Amino acid sequence: MQTPLKIAVVGSGLVGSLLAIYLKKEGHTVHVYDRSPDIRKINFSGRSINLAMSNRGWKALDGVGVGDAVREIAIPMDKRAIHLTDKLNFQNYGQEGESIYSISRGTLNRKMIDLAENAGAEFYFEQKIWDVTLSDATLHIGETERGEWEERKFDMVFGADGAFSRIRHRMQRQSMFNYSQEFLNMGYKELNIPANPDASHKLDKNSFHIWPRGDYMLIALPNLDGSFTCTLFMPFEGENSFASLTDRKMVEDFFEKNFPDSIEVIPKLAEDFFKNPTSTLVTMKCFPWTYEDKIALIGDACHAIVPFYGQGMNAGFEDITVLNEMIEKYGNDWQKIFSEYQISRKPNADAIAELSYRNFMEMSTKTADEKFLLQKKIEKAFSDKYPDKWIPLYSRVTFSDRPYAEALAIGDFQNAIMEEILKLDNIENIWDSPEIDTKILELLQKA
Repeated sequence: MQTPLKIAVVGSGLVGSLLAIYLKKEGHTVHVYDRSPDIRKINFSGRSINLAMSNRGWKALDGVGVGDAVREIAIPMDKRAIHLTDKLNFQNYGQEGESIYSISRGTLNRKMIDLAENAGAEFYFEQKIWDVTLSDATLHIGETERGEWEERKFDMVFGADGAFSRIRHRMQRQSMFNYSQEFLNMGYKELNIPANPDASHKLDKNSFHIWPRGDYMLIALPNLDGSFTCTLFMPFEGENSFASLTDRKMVEDFFEKNFPDSIEVIPKLAEDFFKNPTSTLVTMKCFPWTYEDKIALIGDACHAIVPFYGQGMNAGFEDITVLNEMIEKYGNDWQKIFSEYQISRKPNADAIAELSYRNFMEMSTKTADEKFLLQKKIEKAFSDKYPDKWIPLYSRVTFSDRPYAEALAIGDFQNAIMEEILKLDNIENIWDSPEIDTKILELLQKA
């Protein structure tokens, strides 16, 4: 355990709550602040994308002994269910027994706050943090931004307050602080598939359901109560866009034409469409993530990404794993801990941002493309025969804890090989043959 400090964590979301547990384990006094009401006392719905927990997330949870408590609220998904307009295809994610896990964001957040409180962290809700004094870790709290503020002094402050972080906002006013944000020209809207009367699921509950349609798509992930949380991703403007769907009939006609097998299972389609907000999607990058031994950003506050690899939460949890490794390595030297933490994580945060952006193209367009599906079959067959020579990119990201930057680099190399293989004559008929295996082995050896 470290020398005890008084530490503030700003943000009671998933990353902030898990961080609080880790800090309590080290013997610190931990106060968690959030400007919102206690999520356990309000109805959380209307603007969520279900979470997909994978290896990196489980590693962080298990590292502090709370993984099994979270597994109780998770549903394994071992495959994609790809809903084309005329048929349904299934595509396994990894090797036998490998799954990602669907978890309701609201359910998990409530659980994480309970676990953090049980560990001894103190939570302060409806506390608006407007500023932080970087040099002495003092939080400035008040009802309004221009009203009277109360000061609360800490030894250290962690900003876990999301993509539009107030803690980062103060850090941005330093010299030599790099910052960028980029919004996609598309947003998302939550819809719902309710359970059957007997609480069973209307669709296969162990699949990540995708309706890929190019510029837009629908996804659905299972919940414990038999329902599915659906998310519609669409451009804000244009022919097939949120702006183009202005009344009930237009919404129903659009779904009837483009997602015909979803109509029967989303009974409150138009009601949910107009009731639930349309939310934005942003990639945010910055550096540095820390200030001396006083302030550190973590999770979305320093590397917000779009949700198309299901790695936002997993990457934030992995930040905590790496921070904990630095604590174990450097003891009470927080200046060194912070320095090594940000140097280690920054390239990997940039890599998963790039991978997440690319995966939107894969999910929305390529999963319906015959050539892409053939590439995945070739990769799977070769990987099954030569697991020491070929781990598919998705598995490197999802079923591994190797660095994201490594996965990106190797994935690009593997894709170049696949482009060569797909150019071969008659590849559609000889894809699973010794000839193709030999050709892939030759290309791997040239590296």
